[in-house]
Amino acid sequence: MPEESALPAYDEASRVELTPAAADLLRRLRETHGPLMFHQSGGCCDGSAPMCFPAGEFRTGGSDVLLAELDVAGVEEPVTFWMSRSQYEAWRHTRLIVDVVEGRGSGFSLEAPEGVRFLTRSRVVGA
Repeated sequence: MPEESALPAYDEASRVELTPAAADLLRRLRETHGPLMFHQSGGCCDGSAPMCFPAGEFRTGGSDVLLAELDVAGVEEPVTFWMSRSQYEAWRHTRLIVDVVEGRGSGFSLEAPEGVRFLTRSRVVGA
């Protein structure tokens, strides 16, 4: 089991939220692929976008932080949202909003064949 990092004391639910479009896409992906997870690295280009994988397919470890376990209506289990520790350090004071936009992102993320991609928008916590 991956090591989970302690996070600052603001509400976990406020760290990551889903737009209705993202929740709808996750329901469809769950039907096809089973339990899901997100990972957002600190890489360039698509590496800084949230990537969706079957749960456990992307190996997490000490260089990753578990930001949220997202409850999605119609999905049995929470969808975990992980971020690389280095990316988290830059985004630690923000609320992440996972959305869906048209266009292809990374070929490794489950939504790629759908002609859409997940995108993270952010808002400073407290704003």
